[in-house]
Amino acid sequence: MAIGWRDDLLTGVVEVDDQHKELFRRFGELLTACNQGKGGEEVLRLFNFLDDYVVKHFAAEERIMRQHGYPDYLEHKQQHQGFTRRLEELKRQFRDEGAGLSLVITTNHVMIEWLSRHIEKMDKEIAKYVK
Repeated sequence: MAIGWRDDLLTGVVEVDDQHKELFRRFGELLTACNQGKGGEEVLRLFNFLDDYVVKHFAAEERIMRQHGYPDYLEHKQQHQGFTRRLEELKRQFRDEGAGLSLVITTNHVMIEWLSRHIEKMDKEIAKYVK
């Protein structure tokens, strides 16, 4: 199963779209590593990347929403906080149990599913509002 960027996820906000593409690229690397039997190594790399990158990405989205007076800012911010909590749960599982196949699959599935739904439902609304 290939996981990759789809142009139907474009929001039209270049900064946000570029960041989304990078997130998908990283998840793709995890899937590739899994197919090569190296998923455990890559999941740690992904967690380290996400620790910094989601903070940067969410801050950029939230800045754009504040600058434009986006009315659903608080709801969107709560979605970001939920993602961050889920990421923390996965990292805790990694620390407690190691990078078993179940964790690697769950990480990839949870992250891609959340990101796709979030972009389709939430981020595209920001872009419409900003335009």
